[in-house]
Amino acid sequence: MTPGFARFLEHYGIVLVVIVMMLVLAAIRPEVFLSAQNLTNILKQNASLALLALGMFVVIVTAGIDLSVGSIMALSMVTLAIASKAGLPWPLVLLIGPAIGIIVGWVNGIGLTVLRLPHSFIMTLGTLNVARGLTFLVTNGAPVSGLQPEVRYLGQAYYSFGLAPPAGLPASLLLVAACAVGLWFFLEHTDMGRHIFAIGGNPQAARVSGINVDRTLVVVYIISGFFAGLSGLLLAGRTDSGFPNAGIGIELDAIAAVIIGGASFFGGRGTVLGVLAGVLIMGILRNGLNINNVSAFWQQILIGLVIIVAVYVDVLRRQAAVRT
Repeated sequence: MTPGFARFLEHYGIVLVVIVMMLVLAAIRPEVFLSAQNLTNILKQNASLALLALGMFVVIVTAGIDLSVGSIMALSMVTLAIASKAGLPWPLVLLIGPAIGIIVGWVNGIGLTVLRLPHSFIMTLGTLNVARGLTFLVTNGAPVSGLQPEVRYLGQAYYSFGLAPPAGLPASLLLVAACAVGLWFFLEHTDMGRHIFAIGGNPQAARVSGINVDRTLVVVYIISGFFAGLSGLLLAGRTDSGFPNAGIGIELDAIAAVIIGGASFFGGRGTVLGVLAGVLIMGILRNGLNINNVSAFWQQILIGLVIIVAVYVDVLRRQAAVRT
Protein backbone atom coordinates (compact mmCIF):
# COMPACT_ATOMS: atom_id res chain seq x y z
CA MET A 1 0.00 0.00 0.00
CA THR A 2 1.47 3.35 -1.04
CA PRO A 3 1.78 6.12 1.57
CA GLY A 4 -0.61 8.31 -0.42
CA PHE A 5 -3.31 5.65 -0.52
CA ALA A 6 -2.81 4.94 3.18
CA ARG A 7 -3.35 8.63 3.96
CA PHE A 8 -6.45 8.64 1.77
CA LEU A 9 -7.91 5.70 3.69
CA GLU A 10 -6.97 7.36 6.98
CA HIS A 11 -8.97 10.49 6.10
CA TYR A 12 -11.79 9.17 3.92
CA GLY A 13 -12.03 5.43 4.61
CA ILE A 14 -15.05 5.93 6.85
CA VAL A 15 -16.86 7.75 4.02
CA LEU A 16 -16.19 4.77 1.76
CA VAL A 17 -17.82 2.54 4.40
CA VAL A 18 -20.97 4.68 4.24
CA ILE A 19 -21.02 4.46 0.43
CA VAL A 20 -20.55 0.67 0.47
CA MET A 21 -23.35 0.24 3.04
CA MET A 22 -25.70 2.30 0.89
CA LEU A 23 -24.82 0.34 -2.23
CA VAL A 24 -25.43 -2.98 -0.48
CA LEU A 25 -28.82 -1.91 0.89
CA ALA A 26 -29.75 -0.40 -2.46
CA ALA A 27 -29.00 -3.75 -4.10
CA ILE A 28 -31.01 -5.73 -1.51
CA ARG A 29 -34.14 -3.53 -1.19
CA PRO A 30 -33.89 -0.78 -3.83
CA GLU A 31 -37.61 -0.01 -3.90
CA VAL A 32 -37.64 0.69 -0.16
CA PHE A 33 -34.17 1.96 0.72
CA LEU A 34 -33.84 4.34 -2.25
CA SER A 35 -37.29 5.85 -1.85
CA ALA A 36 -37.32 9.58 -1.20
CA GLN A 37 -39.36 9.10 1.96
CA ASN A 38 -36.92 6.57 3.43
CA LEU A 39 -33.81 8.65 2.68
CA THR A 40 -35.48 11.75 4.10
CA ASN A 41 -36.47 9.83 7.23
CA ILE A 42 -32.88 8.64 7.78
CA LEU A 43 -31.67 12.23 7.71
CA LYS A 44 -34.44 13.61 9.94
CA GLN A 45 -34.30 10.80 12.49
CA ASN A 46 -30.55 11.12 12.95
CA ALA A 47 -30.25 14.92 12.98
CA SER A 48 -30.54 15.16 16.78
CA LEU A 49 -27.97 12.38 17.23
CA ALA A 50 -25.63 14.17 14.82
CA LEU A 51 -25.71 17.33 16.95
CA LEU A 52 -25.07 15.32 20.12
CA ALA A 53 -22.19 13.51 18.42
CA LEU A 54 -20.58 16.78 17.29
CA GLY A 55 -20.56 18.01 20.88
CA MET A 56 -19.36 14.64 22.19
CA PHE A 57 -16.55 14.68 19.63
CA VAL A 58 -15.05 17.85 21.09
CA VAL A 59 -15.06 16.22 24.55
CA ILE A 60 -13.56 12.93 23.32
CA VAL A 61 -10.78 14.82 21.52
CA THR A 62 -9.62 15.90 25.00
CA ALA A 63 -9.77 12.23 26.16
CA GLY A 64 -12.88 13.02 28.19
CA ILE A 65 -16.49 11.89 28.06
CA ASP A 66 -19.85 13.59 28.60
CA LEU A 67 -22.54 11.27 29.91
CA SER A 68 -24.98 14.10 30.56
CA VAL A 69 -25.90 15.03 26.97
CA GLY A 70 -29.05 12.89 26.81
CA SER A 71 -30.38 14.41 30.03
CA ILE A 72 -29.45 17.92 28.85
CA MET A 73 -31.39 17.28 25.65
CA ALA A 74 -34.47 16.19 27.63
CA LEU A 75 -34.25 19.10 30.08
CA SER A 76 -33.94 21.53 27.17
CA MET A 77 -36.93 19.95 25.43
CA VAL A 78 -39.31 20.14 28.36
CA THR A 79 -38.19 23.62 29.42
CA LEU A 80 -38.73 25.15 25.99
CA ALA A 81 -41.99 23.23 25.61
CA ILE A 82 -43.29 24.68 28.88
CA ALA A 83 -42.18 28.17 27.80
CA SER A 84 -43.83 27.76 24.40
CA LYS A 85 -47.08 26.55 25.92
CA ALA A 86 -47.02 29.49 28.36
CA GLY A 87 -46.98 31.87 25.38
CA LEU A 88 -43.47 33.31 25.57
CA PRO A 89 -42.34 34.97 22.32
CA TRP A 90 -41.00 32.27 20.02
CA PRO A 91 -37.54 33.88 19.53
CA LEU A 92 -37.00 33.56 23.29
CA VAL A 93 -38.28 29.98 23.26
CA LEU A 94 -35.76 29.08 20.56
CA LEU A 95 -32.94 30.34 22.78
CA ILE A 96 -34.01 28.39 25.86
CA GLY A 97 -32.79 24.97 24.70
CA PRO A 98 -29.23 26.01 23.80
CA ALA A 99 -29.10 28.25 26.91
CA ILE A 100 -29.96 25.30 29.18
CA GLY A 101 -27.24 23.29 27.46
CA ILE A 102 -24.65 26.04 27.91
CA ILE A 103 -25.47 26.37 31.62
CA VAL A 104 -25.21 22.63 32.35
CA GLY A 105 -22.09 22.37 30.18
CA TRP A 106 -20.51 25.22 32.16
CA VAL A 107 -21.36 23.39 35.39
CA ASN A 108 -19.69 20.26 34.00
CA GLY A 109 -16.57 22.17 33.06
CA ILE A 110 -16.32 24.11 36.32
CA GLY A 111 -16.99 20.99 38.39
CA LEU A 112 -14.32 19.02 36.54
CA THR A 113 -11.63 21.71 36.76
CA VAL A 114 -12.36 23.32 40.15
CA LEU A 115 -13.20 20.15 42.07
CA ARG A 116 -10.28 18.34 40.39
CA LEU A 117 -12.30 15.19 39.90
CA PRO A 118 -10.23 12.30 38.53
CA HIS A 119 -12.23 12.00 35.30
CA SER A 120 -15.10 13.70 33.50
CA PHE A 121 -17.03 10.43 33.82
CA ILE A 122 -17.74 11.26 37.48
CA MET A 123 -18.87 14.86 36.97
CA THR A 124 -21.05 14.19 33.97
CA LEU A 125 -22.58 11.09 35.57
CA GLY A 126 -23.67 13.38 38.40
CA THR A 127 -25.16 15.99 36.09
CA LEU A 128 -26.83 13.23 34.07
CA ASN A 129 -28.87 12.35 37.16
CA VAL A 130 -29.43 15.95 38.26
CA ALA A 131 -30.65 17.09 34.84
CA ARG A 132 -32.86 14.01 34.41
CA GLY A 133 -34.33 14.53 37.88
CA LEU A 134 -35.09 18.18 37.07
CA THR A 135 -36.73 17.05 33.84
CA PHE A 136 -39.18 14.83 35.70
CA LEU A 137 -39.61 17.40 38.46
CA VAL A 138 -40.76 20.26 36.22
CA THR A 139 -43.13 18.04 34.22
CA ASN A 140 -44.38 15.64 36.91
CA GLY A 141 -43.32 12.93 34.48
CA ALA A 142 -45.88 13.96 31.84
CA PRO A 143 -45.15 15.12 28.28
CA VAL A 144 -45.73 18.78 27.36
CA SER A 145 -47.18 19.29 23.87
CA GLY A 146 -48.48 22.12 21.72
CA LEU A 147 -45.40 24.02 20.54
CA GLN A 148 -45.61 27.20 18.48
CA PRO A 149 -45.24 26.69 14.72
CA GLU A 150 -41.98 28.68 14.65
CA VAL A 151 -40.52 26.41 17.34
CA ARG A 152 -41.52 23.30 15.38
CA TYR A 153 -40.03 24.63 12.15
CA LEU A 154 -36.46 23.28 12.40
CA GLY A 155 -37.66 19.84 13.37
CA GLN A 156 -40.43 19.44 10.80
CA ALA A 157 -39.81 21.65 7.76
CA TYR A 158 -38.03 20.58 4.62
CA TYR A 159 -37.12 22.27 1.36
CA SER A 160 -38.49 20.50 -1.68
CA PHE A 161 -36.65 22.59 -4.33
CA GLY A 162 -39.58 22.02 -6.65
CA LEU A 163 -39.66 18.25 -6.15
CA ALA A 164 -42.82 16.36 -5.21
CA PRO A 165 -43.18 15.56 -1.48
CA PRO A 166 -41.60 13.89 0.41
CA ALA A 167 -38.47 14.53 -1.67
CA GLY A 168 -36.20 17.35 -0.59
CA LEU A 169 -33.88 18.29 2.24
CA PRO A 170 -35.06 18.55 5.85
CA ALA A 171 -34.36 21.89 7.54
CA SER A 172 -32.76 19.87 10.34
CA LEU A 173 -30.14 18.58 7.89
CA LEU A 174 -29.20 22.12 6.90
CA LEU A 175 -28.84 23.03 10.58
CA VAL A 176 -26.56 20.03 11.17
CA ALA A 177 -24.49 20.97 8.10
CA ALA A 178 -24.10 24.57 9.31
CA CYS A 179 -23.08 23.38 12.80
CA ALA A 180 -20.60 20.88 11.34
CA VAL A 181 -18.94 23.52 9.14
CA GLY A 182 -18.79 25.95 12.06
CA LEU A 183 -17.26 23.34 14.36
CA TRP A 184 -14.76 22.28 11.69
CA PHE A 185 -13.62 25.88 11.24
CA PHE A 186 -13.37 26.37 15.02
CA LEU A 187 -11.26 23.25 15.55
CA GLU A 188 -9.02 23.65 12.51
CA HIS A 189 -8.56 27.41 12.21
CA THR A 190 -8.61 28.90 15.70
CA ASP A 191 -6.10 28.83 18.53
CA MET A 192 -8.70 27.40 20.92
CA GLY A 193 -9.42 24.55 18.50
CA ARG A 194 -5.74 23.69 18.23
CA HIS A 195 -5.45 23.84 22.02
CA ILE A 196 -8.27 21.29 22.32
CA PHE A 197 -6.37 18.79 20.16
CA ALA A 198 -3.14 19.55 22.04
CA ILE A 199 -4.79 18.77 25.38
CA GLY A 200 -6.06 15.47 24.01
CA GLY A 201 -2.62 14.58 22.72
CA ASN A 202 -0.76 15.36 25.95
CA PRO A 203 -2.35 17.52 28.67
CA GLN A 204 0.89 17.92 30.63
CA ALA A 205 2.80 19.10 27.57
CA ALA A 206 -0.07 21.44 26.69
CA ARG A 207 0.04 22.97 30.18
CA VAL A 208 3.83 23.40 30.03
CA SER A 209 3.56 25.08 26.62
CA GLY A 210 1.37 27.80 28.11
CA ILE A 211 -2.13 26.55 27.23
CA ASN A 212 -4.75 27.34 29.86
CA VAL A 213 -6.00 23.77 30.16
CA ASP A 214 -8.74 24.46 32.71
CA ARG A 215 -10.27 27.31 30.71
CA THR A 216 -10.13 25.25 27.53
CA LEU A 217 -11.86 22.30 29.19
CA VAL A 218 -14.65 24.57 30.43
CA VAL A 219 -15.15 25.76 26.85
CA VAL A 220 -15.18 22.14 25.64
CA TYR A 221 -18.03 21.16 27.98
CA ILE A 222 -19.95 24.34 27.17
CA ILE A 223 -19.75 23.39 23.48
CA SER A 224 -21.00 19.88 24.26
CA GLY A 225 -23.87 21.27 26.33
CA PHE A 226 -24.77 23.79 23.62
CA PHE A 227 -25.08 21.07 20.99
CA ALA A 228 -27.13 18.92 23.39
CA GLY A 229 -29.51 21.85 24.00
CA LEU A 230 -29.77 22.48 20.26
CA SER A 231 -30.49 18.79 19.76
CA GLY A 232 -33.34 19.11 22.27
CA LEU A 233 -34.79 22.01 20.28
CA LEU A 234 -34.64 19.92 17.11
CA LEU A 235 -36.27 16.85 18.66
CA ALA A 236 -38.97 18.94 20.35
CA GLY A 237 -39.82 20.47 16.99
CA ARG A 238 -39.93 17.09 15.26
CA THR A 239 -42.22 15.52 17.87
CA ASP A 240 -44.17 18.70 18.75
CA SER A 241 -43.58 17.99 22.43
CA GLY A 242 -41.16 17.87 25.31
CA PHE A 243 -41.18 14.49 27.03
CA PRO A 244 -39.10 13.65 30.11
CA ASN A 245 -38.07 10.20 28.86
CA ALA A 246 -36.36 11.65 25.80
CA GLY A 247 -32.72 10.85 25.28
CA ILE A 248 -32.36 8.02 27.80
CA GLY A 249 -29.26 6.14 26.66
CA ILE A 250 -28.68 8.34 23.61
CA GLU A 251 -25.35 9.51 25.05
CA LEU A 252 -24.07 5.99 24.33
CA ASP A 253 -25.18 6.30 20.70
CA ALA A 254 -23.35 9.64 20.47
CA ILE A 255 -20.17 8.11 21.88
CA ALA A 256 -20.49 5.15 19.52
CA ALA A 257 -20.94 7.40 16.48
CA VAL A 258 -17.83 9.40 17.38
CA ILE A 259 -15.68 6.28 17.88
CA ILE A 260 -17.03 4.55 14.77
CA GLY A 261 -16.21 7.78 12.91
CA GLY A 262 -12.52 7.39 13.70
CA ALA A 263 -11.99 9.48 16.83
CA SER A 264 -9.89 8.00 19.61
CA PHE A 265 -10.85 7.37 23.23
CA PHE A 266 -7.23 8.26 24.00
CA GLY A 267 -7.82 11.79 22.67
CA GLY A 268 -6.07 14.02 20.19
CA ARG A 269 -7.47 12.67 16.93
CA GLY A 270 -10.62 12.63 14.81
CA THR A 271 -12.46 14.75 12.27
CA VAL A 272 -15.89 16.36 11.98
CA LEU A 273 -16.45 14.53 8.68
CA GLY A 274 -15.68 11.24 10.41
CA VAL A 275 -18.22 11.98 13.14
CA LEU A 276 -20.98 12.66 10.60
CA ALA A 277 -20.03 9.47 8.76
CA GLY A 278 -20.24 7.57 12.06
CA VAL A 279 -23.75 8.91 12.63
CA LEU A 280 -24.75 7.88 9.12
CA ILE A 281 -23.31 4.39 9.60
CA MET A 282 -25.43 3.88 12.71
CA GLY A 283 -28.50 5.40 11.06
CA ILE A 284 -28.15 3.42 7.82
CA LEU A 285 -27.42 0.21 9.73
CA ARG A 286 -30.56 0.58 11.85
CA ASN A 287 -32.64 1.56 8.83
CA GLY A 288 -31.34 -1.35 6.78
CA LEU A 289 -32.09 -3.82 9.56
CA ASN A 290 -35.57 -2.36 10.00
CA ILE A 291 -36.54 -2.54 6.33
CA ASN A 292 -35.30 -6.14 6.26
CA ASN A 293 -37.44 -6.97 9.31
CA VAL A 294 -34.52 -7.88 11.55
CA SER A 295 -35.49 -8.18 15.22
CA ALA A 296 -34.74 -5.18 17.44
CA PHE A 297 -32.83 -7.53 19.74
CA TRP A 298 -30.51 -8.58 16.93
CA GLN A 299 -30.08 -4.91 16.04
CA GLN A 300 -28.73 -4.21 19.52
CA ILE A 301 -26.33 -7.13 19.23
CA LEU A 302 -25.02 -6.07 15.80
CA ILE A 303 -24.57 -2.43 16.78
CA GLY A 304 -22.72 -3.53 19.93
CA LEU A 305 -20.38 -5.65 17.82
CA VAL A 306 -19.74 -2.74 15.46
CA ILE A 307 -18.77 -0.56 18.44
CA ILE A 308 -16.39 -3.22 19.79
CA VAL A 309 -14.72 -3.58 16.38
CA ALA A 310 -14.38 0.22 16.05
CA VAL A 311 -12.69 0.52 19.46
CA TYR A 312 -10.42 -2.44 18.68
CA VAL A 313 -9.35 -0.79 15.42
CA ASP A 314 -8.55 2.36 17.43
CA VAL A 315 -6.39 0.30 19.82
CA LEU A 316 -4.53 -1.34 16.92
CA ARG A 317 -4.00 2.06 15.29
CA ARG A 318 -2.57 3.45 18.53
CA GLN A 319 -0.24 0.47 18.96
CA ALA A 320 0.99 0.89 15.39
CA ALA A 321 1.65 4.58 16.02
CA VAL A 322 3.65 3.77 19.17
CA ARG A 323 5.79 1.21 17.30
CA THR A 324 6.61 3.72 14.59
